[in-house]
Amino acid sequence: MTAETTVSGAPVTVAITRRIDPSTVDQVVAWVHAGSALAERFEGFLGTGWMRPSVVSDEWHMLYRFADADSLAHWEASPQRRWWLDAGKDIVEDQHAERRTGIEGWFDPPQDYDVEDLRPLPAPPPRWKQATLIWVGFFPLSLLLGTVLHALWPDLHIVGHTLLTTLVATPIMTYAVLPAVTSTFEWWLHGRSPRSRGPLEG
Repeated sequence: MTAETTVSGAPVTVAITRRIDPSTVDQVVAWVHAGSALAERFEGFLGTGWMRPSVVSDEWHMLYRFADADSLAHWEASPQRRWWLDAGKDIVEDQHAERRTGIEGWFDPPQDYDVEDLRPLPAPPPRWKQATLIWVGFFPLSLLLGTVLHALWPDLHIVGHTLLTTLVATPIMTYAVLPAVTSTFEWWLHGRSPRSRGPLEG
């Protein structure tokens, strides 16, 4: 399976779609529980869960989460995971895999039902909290870039000023600022104290 490169230090959520034979549901459930039991022994493991679009669907969706890209890579390269995948190769077929970091992993809750949860996944944080953290990251970055551009090109038209600011700020926000901010304030997003740890804490 392939996925995008992630930012080390930010929590990583992996979403995998797998197709199964509906007649092997019991075996698949047992296989899923075995994989969860193996993964939870690895440092940085934060939780996992399964969901199906319906009770008769042959397409299952798996979510699992690690504290950062390094801990995820350790699990994905482990002999335990290879053994687990080999054990399921006759009953499941990988279809698609996707990785999400930082705030991307919790924008919208899944719309599926008949959930076969192994670990409780957290509810997405309120939109106002998401907006607040975006502002917390965007304001100082925008102020810094605006100050630099004004110093370099004091007579630059507002359209050009805005264009350059957004061109520079967008990748910085996406790949550096937002992952760092959401990792730092993950406890606040989900209404926990800074020292508490939930099953999916980053």
